[in-house]
Amino acid sequence: MSAPKHIRTEWDDDVARVVMERTDRHNAMDERMANALAERVSDLAADDSVRCLVLTGTGGLFNTGADLSTFEGDETDADRLEAIAEPLHETVSSLVNAPVPVVTGVNGVVAGGGLGLALAGDIVLTSSDARFEYAYPKIGLSGDGGATWLLPRLVGRRTAQRIVFLDEPISADEAVDLGMATEVVDAETFDGRLEGIAASLASGPTKAYGEIKRLFRASSTNSLNEHLDLEQERITSLAGTDDYAAGLRGFLEKEPPTFEGE
Repeated sequence: MSAPKHIRTEWDDDVARVVMERTDRHNAMDERMANALAERVSDLAADDSVRCLVLTGTGGLFNTGADLSTFEGDETDADRLEAIAEPLHETVSSLVNAPVPVVTGVNGVVAGGGLGLALAGDIVLTSSDARFEYAYPKIGLSGDGGATWLLPRLVGRRTAQRIVFLDEPISADEAVDLGMATEVVDAETFDGRLEGIAASLASGPTKAYGEIKRLFRASSTNSLNEHLDLEQERITSLAGTDDYAAGLRGFLEKEPPTFEGE
């Protein structure tokens, strides 16, 4: 894979870490960056060698949405918004539907379209000095990046409405309390904790994690009986995996299992 501008990929064994770095623009996305991010995340989500995918930013910034510096403030911006929203949505979909655990490392400010990217993680680790902000109403827009789909599911509709309509910055601690994030970590130890979580997930039962993600996604539309049937179908399908054999052997022998993701 080529190395697109503003997007860097780092590898650590089975962990692929995508770093957004456009700090001169507060990690805001232009069309080029949005497309590069979509392509990179899509490729990694489909890569069988990846057992955990991490998305984070640099320079005390996660992602602040679209770069508005070239916008005109009139109807001609519809095309500019679409050019960024389309690849942004591809990225969010790839993260949510990835067959492996996704960890978003919110290392600083996140706003606008970046909020959807942050919330798309299975685990959302946030630095203690991070700030979450919906931000769209401040410029007279409604929202994209999946935030209006993810927020009600994570925090409930009433709380989501408060976050969106009052549009007040949310601290890292409050984000965890609301269910937007998983854990707050001091800025000084953030990178180490992010690496530790990713390594732990990458050493887990990858196929089982993928099925768990699939079950979670289906739970919002399935009836109870439909979901029970799907659970039965998916758990029995895992009986033939090497990870299940290793897990059961470890359980019976009272030894930690070694999962290979197969």
